[in-house]
Formats: sequence, C-alpha cells, structure tokens
Amino acid sequence: MLIMFYIVPERMIVPFHEKSAWIMSLALLLGGVVYFGIVASLSAELGRLAPPNVPVVVVYTVVLVIVSIIGHTLIALLSPKDASSAYDERERRIVDRAGNLSGYVFGAGVLLSLALYLFSYDGNLLFYAVFASLMLGQLAEYVAQILLFRGTV
Repeated sequence: MLIMFYIVPERMIVPFHEKSAWIMSLALLLGGVVYFGIVASLSAELGRLAPPNVPVVVVYTVVLVIVSIIGHTLIALLSPKDASSAYDERERRIVDRAGNLSGYVFGAGVLLSLALYLFSYDGNLLFYAVFASLMLGQLAEYVAQILLFRGTV
C-alpha cells in the first residue's frame, strides 16, 4: 500500500540540470532587471544615457552569484545524489545544442548593437546593447535547455 505514494508520473521528475537551468534563468532575469533598473534611474537623474560604470556591473554580478548559490544549494540539498552526477549522453547533447542556439542569439544581438552604433555613434548605448545581448544569449541558452529537457523543441 505504501508503494502507491512513491509512484510519481514520469513527467513530474525534473532532472537536476533542468532545475539548474531554471535557477540560472531566474538569476539572469533578476540580475538584468536590477542592472537596467539602476541604469534607468541613473539616466533619469542625468537627463541622458548614463555612462557604464563598474559599481553597477558589480551589483549585477553580486545579484547573479547570490541567487545562483542559494538556488543551487537548495536543489543540491533536496537531491544530493543528483547534484554530484555527471551529464549523461542525452543531457550532453541538450547542453551542446542549447549552447549552439545561444551563440546565434548573442551574435545577432552584437550585430544589431553594432548597427545601432552606426546610426547613433553613442558608445554608452553600444556598451549597454552588447551587455544586453550577452545577457539575452545566456538566458536563451538556459531557456533552450529547459525546453529541450522537456522535449518541446
């Protein structure tokens, strides 16, 4: 009778690496919102696009690191056996394909950033556009991993 409680539909089992992709997606989204929120606030105070500065990038990095450490610690505590497991063949292919797709997103973003610069000649805007492309490319990698793990792509 107790065995019934241990039967979990196969669709409900989420691989550790998919959970990791969810956490990193959340970390990137949260970090991006904080980063560009600070930039928007600084720009509003200046009345023009604020120049990039190191302290704001450090805040973004700290948010990213804290969210990823807390998230990965939680999922590792919940499934310690899975946390130390290596990628299997299917997972390696998923990660490779997602990385390939994210490269296209990043490359397209950089090309659009350069085109934007050609029309604006604003180096600050170029920096933010390339930085956003980097964030979006990495986010695309984690979203692609999630979709591929779920078999929807």
